[in-house]
Amino acid sequence: MRRMAMFFVAGAVLSVVGATFLFWTLATALGAPDLVGNVARGVALLFVLYGIALAARSLRRIARPVGDLIEAVGRVADGDLSTRVAERGPREARRLARAFNTMTTRLEAGEEQRRRLLADVSHELRTPLSVVQGNLEALVDGVHPADEAHLVAILDETKVLSRLVEDLRTLSLAESGALALHREAIDVGALVRETVDSFASRALPAGVSLEAQVPSGPLQVDADPVRGREILSNLIANALRYTPRGGQVTVTARAEGPRVAIDVRDTGAGIAPERIARIFDRFYKSPESRGAGLGLAIAKQLVEAHGGEISATSVVGEGTVVHFTLPVGES
Repeated sequence: MRRMAMFFVAGAVLSVVGATFLFWTLATALGAPDLVGNVARGVALLFVLYGIALAARSLRRIARPVGDLIEAVGRVADGDLSTRVAERGPREARRLARAFNTMTTRLEAGEEQRRRLLADVSHELRTPLSVVQGNLEALVDGVHPADEAHLVAILDETKVLSRLVEDLRTLSLAESGALALHREAIDVGALVRETVDSFASRALPAGVSLEAQVPSGPLQVDADPVRGREILSNLIANALRYTPRGGQVTVTARAEGPRVAIDVRDTGAGIAPERIARIFDRFYKSPESRGAGLGLAIAKQLVEAHGGEISATSVVGEGTVVHFTLPVGES
């Protein structure tokens, strides 16, 4: 850029010097009485012409990228979110083009995510709705008696629907930053033990050992107790789902600097390396899973809403560890 500026300055100086010499020569040859005035007027005219040429050149450099941008905005307005513009012209024009491309890239990604979400939600709602509809039609047609067994089956599917709707609402609020957290200092040890105890009735019939390992002393975090329990519940439920009979799920808590670290460890089949990075994605689940694929995504959003971090490590054939942190509460 500096070399180009020096080149233009040198060109302008040479042009002025050349023009001055030319006018001086002509004026001398013609014997013009007002030699200095003629030279001055000639130089002024040259500067004017040079300024006009430079302005026209600058306008052309700006007009092309602006024209590209105007055309691209029209295509985006018509729904073509794949539109991009070439980054050319002056620095400001290139910055504008780069910002436009970034905007359309995000819009395209958001639209793709919206479409995937609609498809995933439709898929997840279809199964319980089909079961409810089928059972109700059978009851109405007299194929099935309206006894407790068939009514309970319908009730169970409505609970699945209710949980799915509530999970989607929680996830939507967390992702948009609109989730209200009612923080208070809570004892992590008590929270872990109570949550683990609530899953005992599920772990025992499955033949899975479920254990809590927490320090004996006070260990507090600044968190919403309801959402904190929801994080642990989602992680424990997921661990139990993939731990075979005879396996073990262990929940541990410990102080880790200004945070409290909690691990949910299972002895399940483990997760392949190419899949571990996606387990916190919304609706991502293994082919054999019967869940909606929202539990880990909700846990991630809730942890991050508290200002914590969550990650997972896994070894195929040995098990998986989900690790997350929460900020320490005031003692």
